[in-house]
Amino acid sequence: MLDLISAARSLIQTTDDADIRRAPEAVREFIEQVTFATADDIVAMLREVLWDDWMALPPWARHLSYRLACLQHPGDPELLREAAADLFSFGPDWDEYADRLKDQVN
Repeated sequence: MLDLISAARSLIQTTDDADIRRAPEAVREFIEQVTFATADDIVAMLREVLWDDWMALPPWARHLSYRLACLQHPGDPELLREAAADLFSFGPDWDEYADRLKDQVN
């Protein structure tokens, strides 16, 4: 889990710094770490980094993280609600997907 949190923080830092030279490595490392993480580790990472700064993690990284966690735990109503709420936070483009997650809970 620490590697995933470190990768997320590195991605955030690279985004904040707008250091285009470091961005591809930070993105690759984050994707690699989140791809092979457990759902529990993904959720722990999201909760930690979003608690520090709710808008710091890029939306694509949040969506990917929640998607992978939900695929591992498709019957977890708390996780599905959390993922849906996060999608609703990023405008109407994602509302259809958020509604689908909410429907799975009901």
